[in-house]
Amino acid sequence: MKLTQLLTKKLTGFWLLSLAAVAFIFMLTALVSFIQLTYKFQQQQMKELEEMLLQHQVRHELRHLDIWLPQILAAYDAQKFTLIRGEETLYRFDRGNHDQSVVNYDRVLNETLDLHFHVSLPQPFLLHNISWHGSLVFLVGALAVALLVRRGYLWLAQQLQGIEDLAKRSHLILSGDYDKALAETGHGRPRLINRALTQMLLELDDAQKQRARFDQFIRSNTFLDPESGIGNRLFLKNRLDALSNKDGMMAPGVLLLLEMEDLDLLQQEADEFSIQELLTQTIGGISHLLDSQANSIFSRRSYNQFAIVVPQISLADAEKLAARLLKVCLSQPLEGVNNRDDFFHIGVAYFKVGDSKGQLIEEAEMALRAAQFQGNSGWFMYDKGAVDEEFARGSVRWRSFLEYALVNKRVVAFTQAVLDSDGKEHHSEVSCRLRDSSDNLVRATLFLPMAIKCGLIPQIERQVIEAVLFDLLPYSSEDKGKYSINLSLDTLTSRALIRWLQTTLLEYRHLTPRLIFEINEDILVNNLAKLKAPLDMIAKMGASLCVDRVGQQVVSTQYIQSCRVDLIKLHRSIVRQIHLRQENQLFVRSLIGGLYRTEVQVFADGVESLEEWQTLKILGVSAGQGSFFSDPLEAA
Repeated sequence: MKLTQLLTKKLTGFWLLSLAAVAFIFMLTALVSFIQLTYKFQQQQMKELEEMLLQHQVRHELRHLDIWLPQILAAYDAQKFTLIRGEETLYRFDRGNHDQSVVNYDRVLNETLDLHFHVSLPQPFLLHNISWHGSLVFLVGALAVALLVRRGYLWLAQQLQGIEDLAKRSHLILSGDYDKALAETGHGRPRLINRALTQMLLELDDAQKQRARFDQFIRSNTFLDPESGIGNRLFLKNRLDALSNKDGMMAPGVLLLLEMEDLDLLQQEADEFSIQELLTQTIGGISHLLDSQANSIFSRRSYNQFAIVVPQISLADAEKLAARLLKVCLSQPLEGVNNRDDFFHIGVAYFKVGDSKGQLIEEAEMALRAAQFQGNSGWFMYDKGAVDEEFARGSVRWRSFLEYALVNKRVVAFTQAVLDSDGKEHHSEVSCRLRDSSDNLVRATLFLPMAIKCGLIPQIERQVIEAVLFDLLPYSSEDKGKYSINLSLDTLTSRALIRWLQTTLLEYRHLTPRLIFEINEDILVNNLAKLKAPLDMIAKMGASLCVDRVGQQVVSTQYIQSCRVDLIKLHRSIVRQIHLRQENQLFVRSLIGGLYRTEVQVFADGVESLEEWQTLKILGVSAGQGSFFSDPLEAA
């Protein structure tokens, strides 16, 4: 666009220069013609003076010259005049007011008598002084020319403005900002091209929306139950795989199995609409209950059995959740159900770090059978003793510990390298652990749920950002090393912390381009309106934005167009054994295809084997992180 504006200015400048050159040549020609005409007029006067003197010589023999000749010389504005015959001066005239700019004429009247005269006249163009009438005409003419030139310049600039509008829209299109290009309809000329661009952008926008719908359709048909709209059995398997590794479960939590007794028999007795209404209301109530549980998983295992997984929850909270879940189920209208008091049964299995995934499902099924043997609608927990001792701390002790760690700067940063397809480090993701008074490290899976409960997450993440800015970036071995930092919903909605972050990024703007801020996809989609302003601020400051855990939930990827996203990270449930799962490969292909013609890069989280990494590279994933490359290391 700058090049187009430069060309426009050059064109208008050339037009004005050409017009000025024409005017200059015209005035120069007029001046030369005027001077030539005045010289010819003066020479004509000399010829007339010569003829008058010759006629006077014939008639009066050059006598009585002082009677008429001074008047003629005064009319000619002559400075000097001398009439000589031989060596005798017959007549002399001198005005006394000598002008340096004169023209001298020597004319011979009669060669026989050796009669000649000498006269000095001013420069001919000085004879015609411009009067006020002439000055007025000149000024009016010059003003008319200036107005016409101005009018022509404005007309030309207006005609070229359309080309600049088209160039501006083209620049926005090339930069990938299609929304602004569509909003800049302008008055671009040629108008046919402008209308064609508008039509193309409208069709492109519709195609992107259709692509997003198609992408969501693929994901929905792969991972969602078509009747209930929640996750299916495959969805549950992938999410449980993401919560575990070869050593077992990576975080404590609870698995609940909800079964509706004799729902298949009820289908034969009641109409389909009543069954669907019962399922819809029950699922809606449970989904509303799980909104307060971060990263919870809700899926349908079979026609009448549902599974709920809530990671990073204490044993006491798991028991409360089971009771509230049963209360929600019993509050549903069970019209046409004969055994109303023996319809809902819930099996609960609490797991800790290192527990086997297969054993967990078996324990939950055993707990479900035990709940059914009790005879009435209720819930049963398999083993209340399966509690991680560290996670069983009371909330008061946890708050004291967290406040102690924050006050004494006991937040320890850990980094894990993210490598691209060439094996080079793209950036390092920063996580944290807390060091207690005994100098032991407490992992994030233990303290984060309690930190969220106590409202201390923003303070912890602030210390992580400070550690990166003050300790890691200035002393990084590579000048271009980048670090990614996870931001929670509490942090992004905290006005005080966002103001601090803006001030800090502005103060350290030379380091800001080396920062990447990560946000959970589920958080971003559900809070897009609230998070758009702080995320735009981060992007304007020069930092990159990454959306992680992509694919954990089945949501539309339209948020990529709304926010200036630079990177997205696939959730480990998509990455886990992707070389054996065609449905996960289909999801990645659809996602990368939807990002065509954008600069968004796709990374993978949780890569644990060479087969997974090779498959991801074939699918088009740019970089990956996980135990296959390296484990998190304490930052030096």
